[in-house]
Amino acid sequence: MQQIDQLIHAKWIITCEDKNKVLENHALAIKDGKILAILPSAEANTAYQAKQQEHFSTHAVMPGFINSHTHISMNLFRGLADDMELMDWLTTYIWPAEGKWVSQDYVTDASQLAMAEMIRCGTVCFNDMYFFLGATAQVAETVGMRAHIGMTVIDVPTAWAKTTEEYFAKAIDFYQQYKNSPLVTPTLAPHSTYTVSQENLARVKALADEYKLKINIHLQESAAEVQGSLQKYKKRPLQILDEIGMVTPDLIAVHMTQINDQDKEILQRTKPTIVHCPESNMKLASGACPVDDLVKMGLNVALGTDGAASNNDLDMIGEMRTASFLSKLTTNDPVALPAEQVLKMATLHGAKALGIDQVTGSLTPGKSADFIAIDLAQMETQPLYHPISQIVYASSRQQVTDVWVKGQRLLKNRQLLTLDEKELLKKAQSWSSKIQGTTSVDQKLVRSS
Repeated sequence: MQQIDQLIHAKWIITCEDKNKVLENHALAIKDGKILAILPSAEANTAYQAKQQEHFSTHAVMPGFINSHTHISMNLFRGLADDMELMDWLTTYIWPAEGKWVSQDYVTDASQLAMAEMIRCGTVCFNDMYFFLGATAQVAETVGMRAHIGMTVIDVPTAWAKTTEEYFAKAIDFYQQYKNSPLVTPTLAPHSTYTVSQENLARVKALADEYKLKINIHLQESAAEVQGSLQKYKKRPLQILDEIGMVTPDLIAVHMTQINDQDKEILQRTKPTIVHCPESNMKLASGACPVDDLVKMGLNVALGTDGAASNNDLDMIGEMRTASFLSKLTTNDPVALPAEQVLKMATLHGAKALGIDQVTGSLTPGKSADFIAIDLAQMETQPLYHPISQIVYASSRQQVTDVWVKGQRLLKNRQLLTLDEKELLKKAQSWSSKIQGTTSVDQKLVRSS
Protein backbone atom coordinates (compact mmCIF):
# COMPACT_ATOMS: atom_id res chain seq x y z
CA MET A 1 0.00 0.00 0.00
CA GLN A 2 1.32 3.41 -0.99
CA GLN A 3 1.88 5.86 1.85
CA ILE A 4 0.03 9.17 1.38
CA ASP A 5 -0.93 12.14 3.51
CA GLN A 6 -4.73 12.21 3.25
CA LEU A 7 -7.59 10.13 1.93
CA ILE A 8 -10.82 12.10 1.57
CA HIS A 9 -13.92 9.95 1.06
CA ALA A 10 -17.15 11.62 -0.07
CA LYS A 11 -20.68 10.75 -1.10
CA TRP A 12 -20.09 12.82 -4.25
CA ILE A 13 -16.93 14.21 -5.83
CA ILE A 14 -17.61 16.95 -8.39
CA THR A 15 -14.53 17.43 -10.54
CA CYS A 16 -15.50 20.62 -12.46
CA GLU A 17 -13.39 19.41 -15.36
CA ASP A 18 -14.63 19.99 -18.89
CA LYS A 19 -16.99 17.02 -18.57
CA ASN A 20 -17.95 18.10 -15.04
CA LYS A 21 -18.03 14.56 -13.66
CA VAL A 22 -20.03 13.73 -10.53
CA LEU A 23 -18.48 10.64 -8.96
CA GLU A 24 -20.41 8.80 -6.25
CA ASN A 25 -18.67 7.12 -3.30
CA HIS A 26 -15.20 8.09 -4.44
CA ALA A 27 -12.10 9.36 -2.65
CA LEU A 28 -9.34 11.90 -3.16
CA ALA A 29 -5.82 10.66 -2.48
CA ILE A 30 -3.63 13.58 -1.38
CA LYS A 31 0.17 13.64 -1.17
CA ASP A 32 2.51 16.62 -0.73
CA GLY A 33 -0.36 19.07 -1.15
CA LYS A 34 -1.45 17.66 -4.52
CA ILE A 35 -4.16 15.33 -5.77
CA LEU A 36 -2.51 11.98 -6.43
CA ALA A 37 -5.60 10.10 -7.58
CA ILE A 38 -9.41 10.03 -7.62
CA LEU A 39 -10.86 6.55 -7.34
CA PRO A 40 -13.74 4.56 -5.81
CA SER A 41 -13.55 4.50 -2.03
CA ALA A 42 -13.35 0.71 -1.89
CA GLU A 43 -10.32 0.73 -4.19
CA ALA A 44 -8.71 3.61 -2.29
CA ASN A 45 -8.80 1.66 0.96
CA THR A 46 -6.76 -1.14 -0.56
CA ALA A 47 -4.38 1.03 -2.60
CA TYR A 48 -3.34 3.64 -0.04
CA GLN A 49 -2.39 3.95 3.58
CA ALA A 50 -3.08 7.52 4.67
CA LYS A 51 -1.81 9.41 7.68
CA GLN A 52 -5.28 10.94 7.89
CA GLN A 53 -8.65 9.75 6.58
CA GLU A 54 -11.87 11.76 6.41
CA HIS A 55 -15.35 10.46 5.59
CA PHE A 56 -17.91 12.92 4.22
CA SER A 57 -20.86 10.59 3.81
CA THR A 58 -23.43 13.37 3.24
CA HIS A 59 -21.19 15.85 1.45
CA ALA A 60 -20.15 16.89 -2.01
CA VAL A 61 -16.41 17.46 -2.29
CA MET A 62 -15.49 19.87 -5.10
CA PRO A 63 -12.92 22.49 -6.09
CA GLY A 64 -12.87 25.59 -3.93
CA PHE A 65 -14.38 28.74 -5.40
CA ILE A 66 -12.27 31.36 -7.15
CA ASN A 67 -13.58 34.88 -6.60
CA SER A 68 -12.29 36.56 -9.75
CA HIS A 69 -12.94 40.19 -8.76
CA THR A 70 -12.79 41.64 -5.28
CA HIS A 71 -11.91 44.69 -3.25
CA ILE A 72 -11.82 42.70 -0.04
CA SER A 73 -10.75 45.54 2.24
CA MET A 74 -13.93 47.44 1.43
CA ASN A 75 -15.78 45.01 3.69
CA LEU A 76 -15.31 47.45 6.59
CA PHE A 77 -17.56 49.80 4.56
CA ARG A 78 -20.24 47.12 4.18
CA GLY A 79 -23.65 48.78 4.55
CA LEU A 80 -22.16 52.26 4.91
CA ALA A 81 -23.66 53.63 1.70
CA ASP A 82 -26.49 51.73 0.05
CA ASP A 83 -29.23 52.27 -2.53
CA MET A 84 -27.61 54.70 -4.98
CA GLU A 85 -26.14 54.73 -8.45
CA LEU A 86 -22.50 53.94 -9.13
CA MET A 87 -20.89 57.37 -9.54
CA ASP A 88 -22.80 58.92 -6.62
CA TRP A 89 -21.86 55.91 -4.48
CA LEU A 90 -18.19 56.30 -5.43
CA THR A 91 -17.67 60.06 -5.40
CA THR A 92 -19.95 61.13 -2.57
CA TYR A 93 -19.50 58.28 -0.14
CA ILE A 94 -16.88 55.61 -0.82
CA TRP A 95 -13.93 57.70 -2.01
CA PRO A 96 -14.27 60.21 0.89
CA ALA A 97 -14.47 57.32 3.36
CA GLU A 98 -11.39 55.72 1.86
CA GLY A 99 -9.54 59.02 1.97
CA LYS A 100 -10.14 59.29 5.67
CA TRP A 101 -9.77 55.71 6.89
CA VAL A 102 -7.71 53.53 4.57
CA SER A 103 -4.26 52.74 5.98
CA GLN A 104 -1.91 49.82 6.52
CA ASP A 105 -3.72 48.85 9.74
CA TYR A 106 -7.14 49.26 8.13
CA VAL A 107 -6.23 46.98 5.19
CA THR A 108 -4.66 44.37 7.49
CA ASP A 109 -7.73 44.11 9.68
CA ALA A 110 -10.15 44.30 6.75
CA SER A 111 -8.24 41.61 4.85
CA GLN A 112 -8.37 39.25 7.81
CA LEU A 113 -12.11 39.75 8.21
CA ALA A 114 -12.75 39.31 4.48
CA MET A 115 -10.63 36.17 4.19
CA ALA A 116 -12.48 34.65 7.12
CA GLU A 117 -15.77 35.31 5.35
CA MET A 118 -14.48 33.91 2.06
CA ILE A 119 -13.07 30.75 3.62
CA ARG A 120 -16.37 30.13 5.41
CA CYS A 121 -18.17 30.23 2.08
CA GLY A 122 -15.70 27.96 0.30
CA THR A 123 -13.43 30.42 -1.52
CA VAL A 124 -9.82 29.31 -1.86
CA CYS A 125 -8.49 32.02 -4.21
CA PHE A 126 -9.39 35.67 -4.87
CA ASN A 127 -8.36 38.33 -7.37
CA ASP A 128 -8.10 41.66 -5.56
CA MET A 129 -7.72 45.32 -6.47
CA TYR A 130 -7.04 47.80 -3.67
CA PHE A 131 -4.37 49.71 -1.75
CA PHE A 132 -1.61 48.78 0.74
CA LEU A 133 -0.97 45.64 -1.26
CA GLY A 134 1.60 44.18 1.09
CA ALA A 135 -0.87 44.11 3.96
CA THR A 136 -3.30 41.91 2.05
CA ALA A 137 -0.48 39.75 0.70
CA GLN A 138 0.95 39.15 4.16
CA VAL A 139 -2.45 38.16 5.53
CA ALA A 140 -3.03 35.75 2.62
CA GLU A 141 0.31 34.03 3.19
CA THR A 142 -0.37 33.75 6.92
CA VAL A 143 -3.92 32.49 6.47
CA GLY A 144 -3.04 30.10 3.64
CA MET A 145 -5.26 31.44 0.83
CA ARG A 146 -4.30 31.97 -2.79
CA ALA A 147 -4.36 35.67 -3.63
CA HIS A 148 -3.87 37.50 -6.91
CA ILE A 149 -3.10 41.03 -5.80
CA GLY A 150 -3.76 43.83 -8.29
CA MET A 151 -1.11 46.55 -8.29
CA THR A 152 -3.44 49.53 -8.48
CA VAL A 153 -2.81 52.41 -10.86
CA ILE A 154 -5.14 55.42 -10.70
CA ASP A 155 -4.64 59.10 -11.55
CA VAL A 156 -6.02 60.12 -8.16
CA PRO A 157 -3.99 60.68 -4.98
CA THR A 158 -4.81 58.28 -2.15
CA ALA A 159 -3.35 57.26 1.18
CA TRP A 160 -1.44 54.58 -0.75
CA ALA A 161 0.20 56.85 -3.35
CA LYS A 162 0.08 60.56 -4.16
CA THR A 163 1.25 60.53 -7.78
CA THR A 164 1.09 58.24 -10.77
CA GLU A 165 4.86 57.79 -10.57
CA GLU A 166 4.46 56.56 -7.00
CA TYR A 167 1.80 54.04 -8.05
CA PHE A 168 4.10 52.60 -10.70
CA ALA A 169 7.11 52.56 -8.35
CA LYS A 170 5.15 50.76 -5.66
CA ALA A 171 3.80 48.30 -8.20
CA ILE A 172 7.33 47.35 -9.28
CA ASP A 173 8.47 47.02 -5.66
CA PHE A 174 5.51 44.78 -4.85
CA TYR A 175 6.16 42.62 -7.90
CA GLN A 176 9.81 42.14 -6.94
CA GLN A 177 8.83 41.18 -3.40
CA TYR A 178 6.12 38.64 -4.28
CA LYS A 179 7.00 37.33 -7.75
CA ASN A 180 8.13 33.98 -6.28
CA SER A 181 5.50 33.60 -3.56
CA PRO A 182 3.76 30.19 -3.50
CA LEU A 183 0.40 31.80 -2.67
CA VAL A 184 0.50 35.46 -3.80
CA THR A 185 0.58 36.41 -7.49
CA PRO A 186 1.01 40.08 -8.53
CA THR A 187 -1.16 41.46 -11.34
CA LEU A 188 -1.60 44.97 -12.76
CA ALA A 189 -4.80 46.81 -11.92
CA PRO A 190 -5.48 50.13 -13.65
CA HIS A 191 -8.76 51.22 -12.12
CA SER A 192 -10.66 52.24 -15.29
CA THR A 193 -10.44 54.32 -18.45
CA TYR A 194 -12.13 57.23 -16.65
CA THR A 195 -9.61 57.35 -13.80
CA VAL A 196 -6.41 56.48 -15.71
CA SER A 197 -5.18 58.54 -18.67
CA GLN A 198 -4.54 56.90 -22.02
CA GLU A 199 -0.84 57.66 -21.58
CA ASN A 200 -0.74 55.81 -18.26
CA LEU A 201 -2.82 52.94 -19.63
CA ALA A 202 -0.14 52.53 -22.30
CA ARG A 203 2.49 52.46 -19.54
CA VAL A 204 0.51 49.74 -17.76
CA LYS A 205 0.44 47.71 -20.95
CA ALA A 206 4.21 48.10 -21.41
CA LEU A 207 4.86 47.04 -17.80
CA ALA A 208 2.57 44.03 -18.18
CA ASP A 209 4.45 42.96 -21.29
CA GLU A 210 7.81 43.40 -19.56
CA TYR A 211 6.89 41.29 -16.52
CA LYS A 212 4.33 39.00 -18.24
CA LEU A 213 1.47 40.05 -15.95
CA LYS A 214 -2.29 39.81 -16.16
CA ILE A 215 -4.18 43.13 -16.27
CA ASN A 216 -7.45 43.72 -14.36
CA ILE A 217 -9.62 46.73 -15.14
CA HIS A 218 -13.20 47.88 -14.51
CA LEU A 219 -14.59 48.19 -18.01
CA GLN A 220 -17.91 49.43 -19.36
CA GLU A 221 -19.52 48.93 -15.96
CA SER A 222 -22.32 51.43 -16.52
CA ALA A 223 -24.01 53.42 -19.27
CA ALA A 224 -22.71 56.65 -17.71
CA GLU A 225 -19.12 55.41 -18.03
CA VAL A 226 -19.55 54.66 -21.74
CA GLN A 227 -21.33 57.96 -22.39
CA GLY A 228 -18.58 59.87 -20.61
CA SER A 229 -15.94 58.17 -22.73
CA LEU A 230 -17.79 58.97 -25.95
CA GLN A 231 -18.09 62.62 -24.94
CA LYS A 232 -14.43 62.95 -23.94
CA TYR A 233 -12.65 60.68 -26.44
CA LYS A 234 -15.28 59.91 -29.11
CA LYS A 235 -14.51 56.26 -28.33
CA ARG A 236 -15.95 53.54 -26.14
CA PRO A 237 -13.67 52.33 -23.30
CA LEU A 238 -13.08 48.93 -24.90
CA GLN A 239 -12.00 50.64 -28.14
CA ILE A 240 -9.51 52.78 -26.23
CA LEU A 241 -7.88 49.70 -24.74
CA ASP A 242 -7.95 47.82 -28.02
CA GLU A 243 -6.09 50.63 -29.80
CA ILE A 244 -3.19 50.41 -27.33
CA GLY A 245 -3.06 46.62 -27.64
CA MET A 246 -4.32 45.90 -24.12
CA VAL A 247 -7.28 43.73 -25.14
CA THR A 248 -5.72 40.25 -25.27
CA PRO A 249 -6.31 36.90 -23.50
CA ASP A 250 -4.24 38.37 -20.62
CA LEU A 251 -6.82 41.11 -20.00
CA ILE A 252 -9.41 40.55 -17.28
CA ALA A 253 -12.28 42.91 -18.14
CA VAL A 254 -14.52 43.32 -15.12
CA HIS A 255 -18.27 43.99 -15.37
CA MET A 256 -18.82 44.66 -19.12
CA THR A 257 -22.53 45.36 -18.70
CA GLN A 258 -22.61 47.66 -21.76
CA ILE A 259 -21.77 45.71 -24.93
CA ASN A 260 -22.79 46.60 -28.48
CA ASP A 261 -21.98 45.02 -31.84
CA GLN A 262 -18.72 46.99 -32.17
CA ASP A 263 -17.62 45.65 -28.77
CA LYS A 264 -18.53 42.09 -29.77
CA GLU A 265 -16.31 42.33 -32.84
CA ILE A 266 -13.37 43.40 -30.67
CA LEU A 267 -14.07 40.71 -28.08
CA GLN A 268 -14.44 37.98 -30.71
CA ARG A 269 -11.08 38.93 -32.21
CA THR A 270 -9.09 39.42 -29.00
CA LYS A 271 -10.61 36.89 -26.53
CA PRO A 272 -10.08 38.58 -23.13
CA THR A 273 -11.60 37.09 -19.99
CA ILE A 274 -14.80 38.72 -18.75
CA VAL A 275 -15.59 38.72 -15.03
CA HIS A 276 -19.30 38.85 -14.29
CA CYS A 277 -20.33 40.50 -10.98
CA PRO A 278 -24.12 40.20 -11.11
CA GLU A 279 -25.09 41.15 -7.56
CA SER A 280 -22.99 44.32 -7.45
CA ASN A 281 -24.20 45.32 -10.91
CA MET A 282 -27.82 44.72 -9.92
CA LYS A 283 -27.50 46.59 -6.63
CA LEU A 284 -25.97 49.65 -8.33
CA ALA A 285 -28.34 49.28 -11.32
CA SER A 286 -25.29 49.33 -13.59
CA GLY A 287 -26.72 46.85 -16.08
CA ALA A 288 -26.39 43.16 -16.90
CA CYS A 289 -23.46 41.54 -18.65
CA PRO A 290 -24.72 39.46 -21.63
CA VAL A 291 -23.00 36.33 -20.35
CA ASP A 292 -24.90 33.90 -22.54
CA ASP A 293 -23.81 35.75 -25.71
CA LEU A 294 -20.19 35.90 -24.56
CA VAL A 295 -20.07 32.19 -23.78
CA LYS A 296 -21.50 31.39 -27.20
CA MET A 297 -18.74 33.57 -28.70
CA GLY A 298 -16.17 31.33 -27.04
CA LEU A 299 -14.98 33.79 -24.39
CA ASN A 300 -13.90 32.69 -20.94
CA VAL A 301 -16.35 34.17 -18.42
CA ALA A 302 -15.55 33.98 -14.71
CA LEU A 303 -17.48 35.08 -11.64
CA GLY A 304 -16.72 37.65 -8.94
CA THR A 305 -18.51 39.28 -6.04
CA ASP A 306 -16.92 42.74 -6.30
CA GLY A 307 -16.43 44.39 -2.90
CA ALA A 308 -18.70 43.92 0.10
CA ALA A 309 -19.50 47.65 0.06
CA SER A 310 -21.51 47.15 -3.14
CA ASN A 311 -22.71 43.55 -2.93
CA ASN A 312 -22.93 43.34 0.24
CA ASP A 313 -21.20 39.99 0.76
CA LEU A 314 -18.38 37.80 -0.59
CA ASP A 315 -20.57 34.74 -1.05
CA MET A 316 -19.79 32.84 -4.26
CA ILE A 317 -22.67 30.37 -3.80
CA GLY A 318 -25.15 33.23 -3.77
CA GLU A 319 -23.35 34.80 -6.73
CA MET A 320 -23.75 31.61 -8.78
CA ARG A 321 -27.49 31.45 -8.18
CA THR A 322 -27.94 35.13 -9.03
CA ALA A 323 -25.83 34.83 -12.18
CA SER A 324 -27.88 31.93 -13.50
CA PHE A 325 -31.25 33.49 -12.71
CA LEU A 326 -30.27 36.89 -14.10
CA SER A 327 -29.12 35.34 -17.37
CA LYS A 328 -32.39 33.44 -17.72
CA LEU A 329 -34.35 36.64 -17.10
CA THR A 330 -32.41 38.93 -19.42
CA THR A 331 -32.42 36.40 -22.29
CA ASN A 332 -35.98 35.23 -21.65
CA ASP A 333 -34.54 31.73 -21.89
CA PRO A 334 -34.82 29.24 -18.99
CA VAL A 335 -31.97 27.21 -20.50
CA ALA A 336 -29.46 30.09 -20.36
CA LEU A 337 -26.48 29.67 -18.00
CA PRO A 338 -27.39 26.28 -16.49
CA ALA A 339 -26.13 25.13 -13.10
CA GLU A 340 -23.19 23.11 -14.44
CA GLN A 341 -21.93 26.06 -16.48
CA VAL A 342 -22.18 28.62 -13.69
CA LEU A 343 -20.40 26.24 -11.31
CA LYS A 344 -17.44 26.15 -13.69
CA MET A 345 -17.53 29.97 -13.93
CA ALA A 346 -16.97 29.99 -10.17
CA THR A 347 -14.13 27.43 -10.28
CA LEU A 348 -12.28 26.34 -13.43
CA HIS A 349 -13.09 29.46 -15.47
CA GLY A 350 -11.82 31.63 -12.63
CA ALA A 351 -8.58 29.65 -12.67
CA LYS A 352 -8.34 30.14 -16.45
CA ALA A 353 -8.91 33.88 -15.99
CA LEU A 354 -5.96 34.08 -13.59
CA GLY A 355 -3.74 31.76 -15.63
CA ILE A 356 -3.62 29.04 -12.96
CA ASP A 357 -5.92 26.42 -14.49
CA GLN A 358 -2.99 23.98 -14.66
CA VAL A 359 -2.67 24.33 -10.87
CA THR A 360 -6.21 24.59 -9.50
CA GLY A 361 -9.86 25.12 -10.43
CA SER A 362 -10.80 21.45 -10.89
CA LEU A 363 -10.18 18.18 -9.11
CA THR A 364 -7.65 16.49 -11.36
CA PRO A 365 -4.67 14.27 -10.47
CA GLY A 366 -1.56 16.42 -10.44
CA LYS A 367 -3.34 19.62 -9.47
CA SER A 368 -3.13 21.30 -6.08
CA ALA A 369 -5.37 19.93 -3.34
CA ASP A 370 -7.61 23.02 -3.22
CA PHE A 371 -11.06 21.70 -2.37
CA ILE A 372 -14.10 22.09 -0.16
CA ALA A 373 -16.82 19.94 1.39
CA ILE A 374 -20.48 20.99 1.27
CA ASP A 375 -23.01 19.18 3.48
CA LEU A 376 -26.06 18.40 1.35
CA ALA A 377 -27.95 16.49 4.06
CA GLN A 378 -29.51 19.68 5.41
CA MET A 379 -33.28 20.07 5.16
CA GLU A 380 -32.85 22.96 2.71
CA THR A 381 -31.15 20.68 0.16
CA GLN A 382 -33.40 17.62 0.51
CA PRO A 383 -34.57 15.62 -1.32
CA LEU A 384 -31.54 15.48 -3.58
CA TYR A 385 -31.69 14.41 -7.22
CA HIS A 386 -28.81 16.33 -8.82
CA PRO A 387 -25.94 17.49 -6.56
CA ILE A 388 -24.77 20.32 -8.85
CA SER A 389 -28.27 21.76 -9.16
CA GLN A 390 -28.73 21.59 -5.39
CA ILE A 391 -25.44 23.38 -4.76
CA VAL A 392 -26.16 26.20 -7.22
CA TYR A 393 -29.90 26.67 -6.72
CA ALA A 394 -30.64 25.56 -3.14
CA SER A 395 -27.56 25.43 -0.89
CA SER A 396 -26.13 28.23 1.22
CA ARG A 397 -22.65 29.18 2.35
CA GLN A 398 -23.49 27.88 5.84
CA GLN A 399 -23.38 24.36 4.36
CA VAL A 400 -19.67 24.66 3.53
CA THR A 401 -18.10 22.71 6.37
CA ASP A 402 -14.45 22.19 5.40
CA VAL A 403 -11.87 23.93 3.19
CA TRP A 404 -8.35 22.96 2.08
CA VAL A 405 -5.71 24.89 0.08
CA LYS A 406 -2.60 22.99 -1.06
CA GLY A 407 -3.68 20.18 1.24
CA GLN A 408 -3.72 22.48 4.30
CA ARG A 409 -7.02 22.62 6.13
CA LEU A 410 -8.31 26.16 6.68
CA LEU A 411 -11.83 25.32 7.89
CA LYS A 412 -12.91 22.26 9.89
CA ASN A 413 -16.57 21.68 10.64
CA ARG A 414 -17.24 25.44 10.16
CA GLN A 415 -14.39 26.42 12.51
CA LEU A 416 -11.58 28.63 11.18
CA LEU A 417 -8.16 27.09 11.77
CA THR A 418 -5.85 29.93 10.68
CA LEU A 419 -7.86 32.92 11.93
CA ASP A 420 -9.35 33.86 15.30
CA GLU A 421 -13.07 34.51 14.83
CA LYS A 422 -13.58 36.22 18.20
CA GLU A 423 -10.66 38.56 17.64
CA LEU A 424 -11.93 39.42 14.16
CA LEU A 425 -15.36 40.32 15.50
CA LYS A 426 -13.76 42.65 18.04
CA LYS A 427 -11.79 44.36 15.27
CA ALA A 428 -14.90 44.78 13.12
CA GLN A 429 -16.80 46.36 15.99
CA SER A 430 -13.90 48.67 16.77
CA TRP A 431 -13.70 49.91 13.17
CA SER A 432 -17.45 50.39 13.05
CA SER A 433 -17.30 52.63 16.11
CA LYS A 434 -14.50 54.71 14.60
CA ILE A 435 -15.97 55.06 11.12
CA GLN A 436 -19.60 55.81 11.89
CA GLY A 437 -20.57 59.43 12.45
CA THR A 438 -17.34 60.85 13.88
CA THR A 439 -16.79 63.82 11.51
CA SER A 440 -18.77 66.06 9.19
CA VAL A 441 -17.58 63.93 6.26
CA ASP A 442 -18.81 60.81 7.97
CA GLN A 443 -22.19 62.37 8.68
CA LYS A 444 -22.79 62.28 4.94
CA LEU A 445 -22.06 58.59 4.99
CA VAL A 446 -24.71 57.77 7.60
CA ARG A 447 -27.82 58.15 5.53
CA SER A 448 -31.03 58.72 7.43
CA SER A 449 -33.98 56.51 6.64
